Amino acid sequence: MNRNRLLMIGFIALAIAGLVSIAVYKNLQSNRSGNQAPGEEILVAADDLQVGTKIEEKDIKFVRFPSSDLPTGVFHIKNKVIGRGVVAPISRGEFILTNKLAGENAGSGLPSLIPPGMRAVSVRVNDTTSVSGFVLPGTRVDVLLTGSPQGSAEPQTTTVLENVAVIATGQRLERNSAGDPQTTPVITLLVSPDDAQKLTLASNQGHIQLALRNPMDTRQEELAAARSSSLYKLAPPVAVAPVQSRPRHAAPLPPPPQPTVFTVEVYKGDKKEEDKF
Repeated sequence: MNRNRLLMIGFIALAIAGLVSIAVYKNLQSNRSGNQAPGEEILVAADDLQVGTKIEEKDIKFVRFPSSDLPTGVFHIKNKVIGRGVVAPISRGEFILTNKLAGENAGSGLPSLIPPGMRAVSVRVNDTTSVSGFVLPGTRVDVLLTGSPQGSAEPQTTTVLENVAVIATGQRLERNSAGDPQTTPVITLLVSPDDAQKLTLASNQGHIQLALRNPMDTRQEELAAARSSSLYKLAPPVAVAPVQSRPRHAAPLPPPPQPTVFTVEVYKGDKKEEDKF
């Protein structure tokens, strides 16, 4: 009898302990959720995403973030991101934003980096033309042309385009992390349709040279063409001492010839007269 009573008391104690544990657990959960700031699940980069990358499902993940701290342009749905091209570098854990992705159905790679109304034109360069390889994606350059205009035999250099964005070097759409020079035979520039025509014509008219410029310097310079004659300083003319001429003595003139005298005899009756001419 005593044993049965003890067993019953033990079961009752276990039941009471279980109920108390459940109550405490729910209380703790409610307190934790009450202290947690409300947030939203947004998409971030699961790894570093380079320019031109086509986003796949493995490249993104969801994280919860307070709604009040979210920037504009975040994504909450994977289907809105997968398949779109990256137009600006995205670091691991960084928000996937609208301004860092190409438009929907715009694809990836270089075409996705070309804004509407612009063109990408490639020019052939060498180490000198590309400023020893320091012309990298994201830098800005001026395009200089050296040639002989029609009707002129004197070489000239003129600035064809100013403050042009470099969109790619070779097949690279971004510079390396260290910013080291990159030697490549082709540079791709982002220009307007009108400037694309000028650049193509300049490439066939003479020698193209790229001048690297500070990206913060956006001034447009009105420069006259430089001529080869302007490169040389003309020496002042040498003063020549005047030569004093010696007076020349006039040679004596021959005496004039004696005039010829003609005599005409005129008879008037018995008188004779002579007239000399």
